[in-house]
Order: sequence, then C-alpha cells, then structure tokens
Amino acid sequence: MTTWIHRRAESEVATEIAAATGALAGLRLAVKDNVDVAGLPTTAACPDFAYTPERDSAVVAALRAAGAVVVGKTNLDQFATGLVGTRSPYGVVENALRPGYVSGGSSSGSAVAVANGEADIAIGTDTAGSGRVPAAFHGLVGIKPTVGVVSTEGVVPACRSYDCVTIFAADLRLANQAMGVMATGAAGRAWPADTRLAAPPQPVVAVFSELPDLDPLWHSAFELTVARLRDQGATIVEVDPAPFLAAAKLLYNGALVAERYSAVGEFVDAHPESVDPTVGSIIRAARDLPAHRLVTDLAELEALRATAMASLEGVDALLTPTAPVHPTIAEVAADPIGVNSRVGTYTNFCNLFDLCAVAVSTDEPHFGVTVLARAFEDAVALDIAALITGTPLGPEEPVWPAAVTEPQDLIVFGAHLRGQPLEHQLTTLGARWGGPVDTAPHYRLGALDTVPPKPAVTRVPATESGVAIAGERWLLSPAALGRFLAALPAPMQLGAVELADGSWHTGFGCTGAAAESAKDISEYGGWRAALAAGAVG
Repeated sequence: MTTWIHRRAESEVATEIAAATGALAGLRLAVKDNVDVAGLPTTAACPDFAYTPERDSAVVAALRAAGAVVVGKTNLDQFATGLVGTRSPYGVVENALRPGYVSGGSSSGSAVAVANGEADIAIGTDTAGSGRVPAAFHGLVGIKPTVGVVSTEGVVPACRSYDCVTIFAADLRLANQAMGVMATGAAGRAWPADTRLAAPPQPVVAVFSELPDLDPLWHSAFELTVARLRDQGATIVEVDPAPFLAAAKLLYNGALVAERYSAVGEFVDAHPESVDPTVGSIIRAARDLPAHRLVTDLAELEALRATAMASLEGVDALLTPTAPVHPTIAEVAADPIGVNSRVGTYTNFCNLFDLCAVAVSTDEPHFGVTVLARAFEDAVALDIAALITGTPLGPEEPVWPAAVTEPQDLIVFGAHLRGQPLEHQLTTLGARWGGPVDTAPHYRLGALDTVPPKPAVTRVPATESGVAIAGERWLLSPAALGRFLAALPAPMQLGAVELADGSWHTGFGCTGAAAESAKDISEYGGWRAALAAGAVG
C-alpha cells in the first residue's frame, strides 16, 4: 500500500514520542505531502517539483509544539487535484478497509494512515472535499474549518482562495482537540465578535429535497441518520439542492479552475512528463481561459450563493451525504474525470459558499455524512455532528473554536441554569454550557419575588458568615455577553464573582435593596436544592 511518500525512521519517532510533552504528547502525526515539515521533502506527489523546507508549516509547528510527533509525509492526488487517491506517481492509494476500492482523495494517504493505525491524527487539505471524502470512505472524522481561520502558511496551494487545512482522526473528540491546537498556529482570518459557541439544544437541520446519484443502499443509511437527529430533538426541513449542485460544477467545469493554473500551471507547462495526465489536463485547461469568463463565473457563483443561503434562513446546519458512491479503482481508471466529478457532488460547493464542515461516519460501512454550517459556525457543525455520532462534547472538552476566540465566562445561579426557564436566553446567543461551579464561601443566596423567580447572590462582608453557592459556567462570545447584559432587567446585574478555586469571573448579582427583600435560601447551598425542597416558587 503506497500510503507514504516519506517515512521517518521508527527509532527517531520512538525517541521523540518518549520525550514528548503537551496536550497531544506522543500522538503520531501523518502529514499530507503538500504541507511543509522541516527537513522532509515536500513533493505534492510530483518528484520533480520537490523542495526541502527549512521550517515547519504553521499547522505542523502548532501540533508539534503540543507534543504530536511527525511519522512521515503521505501520498496524495498530485497537486491536491482529485477526490480518488489514484493520481500519483508514487502509486494508487487503495482503500484501507475495502480492497479494490478508492481511498478518496486528495488526502488519500493521510486518511489511510489513520485508518490502518499507523498514525493517530493526520493533516489533510480540502478545496473540493479532500478532507471529507477520504474520511467517509474510512469511517473517520474529518474536520474542515471555515475558510481562512486555520493558516495555510507552508502549504502548496491548489486553489488559494478556497484551500483549507483539515484534520483526520478516528473519533470526534480527538479530531476536535487536534483542530483546536492546529488553529492556534499563525494568525488566519479573524473570528467575529458574535461567534456562536454551541448549537441550540434543538437545532434546525436542512436536508436536500432530492439526493441525485446517491447509491440506493446509502440512501437508506442517510434516512436513518436523519431519523436519529429527529429523535434527538432536531427539526428537519427540506431545501432545493439546485443552487448548491450548480455551484459544485463551477469549481472544475468553469473558469474557477484558473486558480489551479495560477498555483502550479507554469511548472505543469514546463514539465509535462512529470505530471499525471489527468491532473495535467485539468490544470492546462485553464491556461487560455479569457479573464471575462472568470468574472462571469464569479458573478454566477455569488448569485448561486445568495440563493442557497436564503434557502437556509433560520436553519442551523445542512446535512448531506459526503459522497454519493464508493467507486472501485477500476471504475476510476476507466473514467477518471467523470467518476471523480460524481464523487464530489456533495462536497464541491462547500468552500465556494464559505461553509465549514464536519464529516462523520454512519452505521453503513464506507458511507459518511457531512454537517455543513455557515462561516464561523464551526462549533454548531461540531455539536450537530456529535448528535449523529452519539459523542457529545462535555464541558471538560470544549469545542475547538473556543480555543481561538477568547470566549467570556458567565456564572449563573438560578433561572439561567440548564433546564431552567431562562436557559433559552443564553442558548439563543450561542452560549455553551461550561459545567458546574461553586463560589468561594463568602456569599448569601436569596430568592426574588419575580416571575419566574430569580436568585439574589450577594457577597457578605468579611466580618459576616457566608456560604458557597452552587452555580454553572456558560461561555459566550464577547458580543453575545454584551447583548445579554443590555437586555438584563433590574434588579439583576452582572459583576465579579469569586469561585472556590480563588478565580474571579463575570457572574450574576443583584442590587442591594432588592437583595434585602429577597427570601434567604442560603442554607440550601444552591438554586436546584432550594427548588427540590420547595423553598422557591
């Protein structure tokens, strides 16, 4: 199996694993060979293109700093042009789980390295689905972030405007953790101040009203996945696939392919004998395209995007099959461009529309689904993917956007606790539950005579006796916290609250006059206990 282009000596890898420290200490990392690793050649699956970088790409540097150890560089569809894993002079990358079938591309070797246990995590890239299709064909998780939020410094470009660096892992939790580390590399596109950090408890998920080209067996598997989401409280709505699929065809059938020529076209022209024939034909086709064609196609793309996004108004995410079929290597050899295009039916539009995506497996082998969400809604896509896989991320494993967006803490004590009447005021702002907390033992808890009842938490003077109050932490974007505060009715207010560990956080308080009139329920140590005892309401 031609998984690797360059493989480091096992003794070197073992030595580094033994000495590794950090959040990812000792995890084995495979790197797609269009991403720079210091001291190892970068070939982009073209030997005559190869160069040896002196420093790591931003994403490799970030993962290494967290303790991950590079095992080697993996095979790919040459110049990241393909979704099948067969377009490489280093050999066809066969599916690790299904002999005779394609691995998916272009990040073929990266997915196979994880699937066959030779790596724990792997870097891929994704322009048209290369970080998602191989995940689907191997039962892996593939996270494709919002375009530009993860640095592409040190990555050989395919289509510079749409390229993303992705991560593969065997499960959602590890993929989320690794992406959080990778995203802390060199600064990319700035996150907005109102980033949602969680999907709502009952998300609205769109599906296409028709699923062209989908294998009949996989169609049944898709319907079962939709039913699973519905059973967990999601509302399912249908949208027209036409604008999405029309945009998907623009990526290769239109003038947008000029970006591929801009990236490596001069090399392809100068070294025709070094280039895979299919890859060369795709890239050279863009050489003589008139500029007005590109302008026209960009305008058409924007119109399609506007129509598609309008259809998703009020929707939290879109669920699609990752690929409609799993072709054999022989089928690809007989029709390399046609079969590849069919594989990309549900992936090509994603980056063109500035969407983020999480690809996960289903109960049907080799069939996966992808959760797509708007730009910067990566946490929303991740949460809905977690509903599908049955692996919700707890407060001890925050979604990866929280690692790079500097969310604000909010400590709540009463009606805003999970399951309480005003929780929705937080979830509608994209707030994420951060788990239970206790205050330092310097507070009193009262119950205000409001509808619904609200807590009055006040700090007592050092000369008076206080108690520790049970509460919860929520995480919000800065803009969401500002909107929440602006809507906060008197006598409630936000202030600094000391927790049991001595740290201070923004939390609920109450004006002094109102607190004095509140019913003292401090003896219960928290709102839930007081509710259970019938002391509130």
